[in-house]
Amino acid sequence: MTISIWRYSHLTLALVSSLFLIVASVTGIILAVEPISHQAKGYAVENLEEVSLATTIDALKNSYDEVLGLEVESSGFVKASVLTMDMETLDVYVNPATGEQLGEVEERPYIYTFATNLHRSLFLKSIGRFFVGLISLLLFIIAVTGLILLAKRQGGFLKLFSKVQKDYFEMRYHVVLSKWFFIPILILALTGVYLSAEKFNLLPNTVVAQQQFAINDNAEVYETIGDIPFFKETTLAEIRQVEFPFSDDPEEYYLIALLNKEVQVNQQTGEIVSSGDYPFLTLASRLSLVLHTGEGSVLWSIILLLASASILFFMYSGFVMTLKRRKKGKRIATMPNKDECEFVILVGSESGTAFDFGQRLYNGLTKVGKNVYLTELNTYTTYAKATNIIVFTSTYGEGEPPTNARKFPAIFSTIKQPNTIDFSVIGFGSLDYPDYCKFAIDIDKQISDALDFNRQLPLFKINKADFESFELWMIQFGNQVGFTIPIERPVVNKKKYKKVDFEVLERTELNIDDTFLLRLQPKTNIEFTSGDLLAVFPNGDETVRQYSIARIEDDILLSIKKHELGRGSNFLFGLNVGETIRAAIDSNEHFHLPKNEKNVILISNGTGIAPFLGMISKNTTQNISLFWGGRKKASMDVYNSILEKNSLNHKNIKIFSTFSREGEKQYVQDVIKEQKDLVLQTINTGGTIMICGSLAMQHDVLDVFENMLQDNQLITFEAFEKSDQLKTDCY
Repeated sequence: MTISIWRYSHLTLALVSSLFLIVASVTGIILAVEPISHQAKGYAVENLEEVSLATTIDALKNSYDEVLGLEVESSGFVKASVLTMDMETLDVYVNPATGEQLGEVEERPYIYTFATNLHRSLFLKSIGRFFVGLISLLLFIIAVTGLILLAKRQGGFLKLFSKVQKDYFEMRYHVVLSKWFFIPILILALTGVYLSAEKFNLLPNTVVAQQQFAINDNAEVYETIGDIPFFKETTLAEIRQVEFPFSDDPEEYYLIALLNKEVQVNQQTGEIVSSGDYPFLTLASRLSLVLHTGEGSVLWSIILLLASASILFFMYSGFVMTLKRRKKGKRIATMPNKDECEFVILVGSESGTAFDFGQRLYNGLTKVGKNVYLTELNTYTTYAKATNIIVFTSTYGEGEPPTNARKFPAIFSTIKQPNTIDFSVIGFGSLDYPDYCKFAIDIDKQISDALDFNRQLPLFKINKADFESFELWMIQFGNQVGFTIPIERPVVNKKKYKKVDFEVLERTELNIDDTFLLRLQPKTNIEFTSGDLLAVFPNGDETVRQYSIARIEDDILLSIKKHELGRGSNFLFGLNVGETIRAAIDSNEHFHLPKNEKNVILISNGTGIAPFLGMISKNTTQNISLFWGGRKKASMDVYNSILEKNSLNHKNIKIFSTFSREGEKQYVQDVIKEQKDLVLQTINTGGTIMICGSLAMQHDVLDVFENMLQDNQLITFEAFEKSDQLKTDCY
């Protein structure tokens, strides 16, 4: 499977730097904890802008024999270096207004010192610092290539924060976390590069150039520091450090580091003796250090901690994604000669999903003795004996082709096949994203417009790699070619269910369609609603069968079709009133009836009516139209008692039933066509449409909606299909 240059760069750089990134991320997590634990000591001083430097100097001189220096940390702690009676230098945190000691400055814990040295230089001194700087640069490139891949996946930079497709855990959260932590990781990488460059003296000189001022011999001499205007007007919010004079000699000055400059101040007159602004690079270095370490901000430290942890997750999830992609894209070792094959499968796949489905079709056709050739769309050429070409393709970014399909549109127009060929196109995508199956639509049109190609099946779209949809297409394709194609189902990790006991309250006999109702009562208090699923275990093991739930009062009602060889349906039909079974509720939130929606249309066929029976039983205020399709009028007998009761009690419920084997012999989509005005009014006013039943029925109904909305001014079919107005739960 072809891999894009961006993904290749992203993957290669991640692999090359993986070991160093692990070390940097783990130590980064440890070091991000330090500012948080430091801030937790509680020595931070509020309202530093209200405390003057004069107040603090007076308070310190009154509290200590000698003060050597003062520092205002970015954490808001005020630290003073003082000389004790024992002539020992002591660093303490103080209250700047009173001089009161809040606590001593403790020695830095060894774990932070160790982590810092490992983080900065890997204990390799200059060589280590070089590698750390290089890894920071690689991390920056990895982040940028990752952003480009994310933008392509989401459909453009303007849609970076649009809804993320529900995929397997590692891929989904690789995307989710990359959206939220891209900027923090970029800041970590850039500041890491900057600080490394600074250590190697690769940046211009940042020495502060001091400008000396002439001494005014007539300047006023003040008796106390508190009277000097400079010290009265300068607050601690403007101070970084203060170095006190060694004596009362007027030639000894206060050396004060403000936020943007350094000044020397006469201790008696308050005159500024010299001043020097910090160069831009000095300010940039200071900002880089704060941004890289989180110093002084608990919130930013937490963000950096999570960002460092996310890098570890990205490495894990990227590794899992690569393995899955390679597994899906693994080529078939013994591909037959292309000119000897009657079936040709062409694949366009970016992540490997379409390739996986194409290979399943290849295996199935091979099992029934057909000669099949499977290749990428980019390698399209002539096929001497081909009678069928099947295209499996995803769409990448804003309607763009996958990397291994981008050459196909140009190649196709230059090649003439020796035979007339039947073709089918299957598009893979997600309704969560714009341009759903756009490239498949383009390919389908291009092939259909070409001579010597006959459309075998209409374009078929598969949302989120849904295997049941693929099976439906396989049935249709098998009918076209005249034989059944065996397809191996993907292995799905078994879900763990919380089982509870249910008592059988009622089981009806079979009606004309071999369907029956089963009413169950949970023996413990559990949460469930109509539209959820009941997981049943007919063999007493972990083999599960799921049935859509109708909640009638506090009971569960199931509508089940009994199949001759169906384990689940035969097990449930064999239950007697009073028996107990163990089952589990599987929440199905996306198929719950919207509470605040005024107009709702429910569409079903066969036993798909089950959740809707519960929804209309609970409803009292919503306008609900139920469309149901069965084979004969007698097919509806099993549901009549519930439907008639609710339609009589609630005038806001309308029921449209149709039968395919008697009367006008209509399907449910035919009645929907007749009620076009009702359907359009519901859609245009933002109402909800819910579909439950067979996938074949769902596709037919959606085709009707597509035709209805062709000239609709308020909402297009594509927008409706992607919106929350449409809810489906078909099988």
